[in-house]
Amino acid sequence: MLFEQACAIVDLETTGGHITKDRITEIGVILIDGERIERFSTLVNPGQPIPPFIVNMTGISDEMVANAPPFEALAERLLRMLEGRLFIAHNARFDYGFLKNEFRRVGLRFQTEVLCSVRLSRRLYPQHFKHNLDSLIERHGIELAERHRALADAEAVYHFLQSASRELGEAPVRAAAEYLMAKPTVPEGIDADVVDQLPDVPGVYLFFGEADQPLYVGKTVNLRSAVLKHFAGEPADRALAEAVRRIDWQETVGEFGAQLMALQLIRELQPSHNLKGRPSQELCSLQLASDADGFVRARTVAARDVDFSRVETLYGLYRNPREAKKVLTDLVRAHELCPAVLGIEPITSKKGSPCCARQAGHCRGACVGIEPVESHNARLMAALARLKVKNWPFPNAVAVVESDPVTGESVEHVFDRWCYLGSRGEEGEALDGTPSFDLETYKLISAYLKKPFEHTSVRLLETAQPATMGAW
Repeated sequence: MLFEQACAIVDLETTGGHITKDRITEIGVILIDGERIERFSTLVNPGQPIPPFIVNMTGISDEMVANAPPFEALAERLLRMLEGRLFIAHNARFDYGFLKNEFRRVGLRFQTEVLCSVRLSRRLYPQHFKHNLDSLIERHGIELAERHRALADAEAVYHFLQSASRELGEAPVRAAAEYLMAKPTVPEGIDADVVDQLPDVPGVYLFFGEADQPLYVGKTVNLRSAVLKHFAGEPADRALAEAVRRIDWQETVGEFGAQLMALQLIRELQPSHNLKGRPSQELCSLQLASDADGFVRARTVAARDVDFSRVETLYGLYRNPREAKKVLTDLVRAHELCPAVLGIEPITSKKGSPCCARQAGHCRGACVGIEPVESHNARLMAALARLKVKNWPFPNAVAVVESDPVTGESVEHVFDRWCYLGSRGEEGEALDGTPSFDLETYKLISAYLKKPFEHTSVRLLETAQPATMGAW
């Protein structure tokens, strides 16, 4: 027996390469238990047309699968067949991902150890450039009755493993496989089984340290991969990896929900290793006002004093007044505006004297009447234009509707004037958010509106959501 645990060499034929839109048309499985070998093969009705180029490649047509069982009719039997076995496939991410999605559609969870024979071939035969199945068949002299059929391609993988074992010896093949499947070492005190329980779905993960202190909140499209990266090889943050004593996670419908939930948890828990995303108690912006002399000046306004969700003329969002002043100072220097007029430089000399910037040749003279008020005002407005905080682009609240393309599950996240009001399974449910203007939520929504996430849409709600907006 090459590997200590029972194996399943799997190959799928599908209607195409999209892991959520396409469907399985044929399944081929070779079950290996020591010297005992069993083979299983079946066509699958995909419930959708098979494209002509797929028909030409595989020979599987709509007519062939018309009377074949749908996946849901095979699911429980197939799950019993594969559970607990080492899953081996050529480009395993594709076959394994397809099967996981098919199981999820019928409400079943499938998760097991995976070995990719492409990666195994690369490790065993680094002198070769190509490691696709056709290259392996030619290189190892594998003879098949047909190609691009599920069981036949699974046979090709089986014969590759046999050939590699004969050429190199079983021990090197086994060692290479163990290297590729090696699990990261989890921190002391954490049950190693947590690695097997982590799902391959979007969500938020949480690390806790001694006395259950929150250390880190992370967001991801794949919980299992993201968590394991923290402990694999040389961790990017070794101090964090070594401090973890407990791992928790919450699944979400998709990536947008994961990012949104992470913001809420960081705000609530304030983990020590999340330097970004924490709410600022000093959140502020720049607001313009004209003085008696006609000059437009920028003043710092705090979110705790002004409802940023309803003010339409703000310039930039800053974590504290120092940050706001630095941005304004840099802007003044870059555009040769007058720091004295704008209140950045205190006027200590007699009235009508040039500011320090004017004396150094970096001010066009608004302070001494050389540059007209209108010119200085226009240049200030032009310089600030790129910093203007976007106005809420909708007449009412909106729901960002997020759907899981595999299970059909959906959730809507409700926002009004950049404030998060909560999430719900369907319209009419109570919202669980505490409305407040938050810098990170503003950035998330404004970025989303520029480039929406996959499997999401925006729905305008008929009436505004009643809420008293707070501020952070």
